[in-house]
Amino acid sequence: MTTLYGIKNCDTVKKARTWLEQNKVDYHFHDFRADGLTAAQVSSWISEIGLETLINKRSTTWKELDEATKATFSEATAPAIVSANPTLIKRPLLDTGKQKHVGFKDAEYATLFN
Repeated sequence: MTTLYGIKNCDTVKKARTWLEQNKVDYHFHDFRADGLTAAQVSSWISEIGLETLINKRSTTWKELDEATKATFSEATAPAIVSANPTLIKRPLLDTGKQKHVGFKDAEYATLFN
């Protein structure tokens, strides 16, 4: 089953959810804040899509991290940091069961589901 990861009050996540519903895509919504994340999930995503693709370094959460954490942020340290601060992940993260996709654009979703 397709899973959409994000936070419920994010505008981009709302657009993705609306698109999925309008296009009758059966999916499960996983709210980072309410449902949490494990370091293992984050590590798996980093392996599959890459650290730079997964992490939103323009986010408020990133800007609020202390300089020591930012300086040591790497593939090795990211799983623990991100599981404690899940809003570091670019949203939404879509898991189709075959591939992961970060962000939302109508045309990209149409390609993924056609």
